[in-house]
Amino acid sequence: MRRVSGCLIAVLGGTVAAVALPLHAAGFVQTGAPSARPHATLVVGAVTAVSGPSVTVKTDAGPTQTVTVADRAKILKAQPGSKSIAGATADTLSDLVVGDRVLLATHPSPDSVTPMATTVVIMKQADIARMQAQEAEAWREHSVGGIVKAVDPSAGTLTVAAQLHTLTVHTQASTMIRRYAPTSIQYADAKPATLDQIHPGDQVRVLGQRGADATIEAQKIVAGSFQNIAGTVVHTDPAANTVTVMNASTKKSVTVRITPETQMHKLPETMADRLAARFRAAAAHGGANGHAPQPGAGAGPRPAGGAAGGPHLTLAQMLQQTPAVTLKDLHKGDALMIVASQDATPAATAFTLLAGVGPILRASPAGNGSMFSATWNLNGQSGGGGAGGGMGGGQPGGAGGGGGPRP
Repeated sequence: MRRVSGCLIAVLGGTVAAVALPLHAAGFVQTGAPSARPHATLVVGAVTAVSGPSVTVKTDAGPTQTVTVADRAKILKAQPGSKSIAGATADTLSDLVVGDRVLLATHPSPDSVTPMATTVVIMKQADIARMQAQEAEAWREHSVGGIVKAVDPSAGTLTVAAQLHTLTVHTQASTMIRRYAPTSIQYADAKPATLDQIHPGDQVRVLGQRGADATIEAQKIVAGSFQNIAGTVVHTDPAANTVTVMNASTKKSVTVRITPETQMHKLPETMADRLAARFRAAAAHGGANGHAPQPGAGAGPRPAGGAAGGPHLTLAQMLQQTPAVTLKDLHKGDALMIVASQDATPAATAFTLLAGVGPILRASPAGNGSMFSATWNLNGQSGGGGAGGGMGGGQPGGAGGGGGPRP
């Protein structure tokens, strides 16, 4: 809840779990709301119970709040993506169900116990889910991920290395930028950010229109600072849910924590050999640090059972079709590539873990990290699409309770 004075200005947003992409669920701004007296207290969150005029809300701030809706309250339904209540339509309390999101403008009730809502704005759960599915499809079809090489806030641009390609990302005042929390892979914990908060070495996922001249006009950007670990298993500890890896780059062991959100997959041997061949070919032709090309950009792996000449899979989509593994499937000496949190207290959190990568590490010890780090999944779900392997969901992804794209 929060106090406002004069006109009522509020954002009805938050993250909502969805099958695909739980992005910030279409916030809208309410200005000059009818029936809202000055100094209204706002309750924003998801409905957990409805009983007559009594509505219980799990607020975005955390606590659960029960509110009584006044007999003559103004009740409106807004569509996800709305920026104001100008297009909201009149509704009734009987249309409100568990799972819907609401904004309630409340005042003290006569009994001074249960707040009284004089304005109720509803976003239907089904409408939010539909919008999220559309968002997910957009991220799958029109996004690109990579490593930030340079940032120019004055020009509003990012230079991003995306495997063999270097892209210039152009931003506008309308570009939405969010940044993941250092210790969280949940999109719900990502905060609004500005371009100057993105730094070289960060991993980004960009949604926008690609140009023919290696540029992309960004509509949305999700950024985070993560570490790439490539090496071999030293030992696993199922009781502690950790795996210790000998980092091939630093020659030091590092322990990472496996969580229920960690995506764990294993490359089939034939797929690993094919990717390794791509690394070797890229290095032989002077590719960017020996990075593998995006499989969808050439004669890459095709969907399982797909006909020749059919659509190619992106690397992210390909990884999502590999078998899932658990900590018990990992053994000493297994080659792994991991995207994990920078925080290592007491252990870094693994966002994505890929086993079966021995041929890749042997082919390109220097290039494998960037190849893997750019493969983010928007939702953290096994059926996720083109945003890749781990950061949401976001699943902005990731990005995956839900996240957005996940690293």
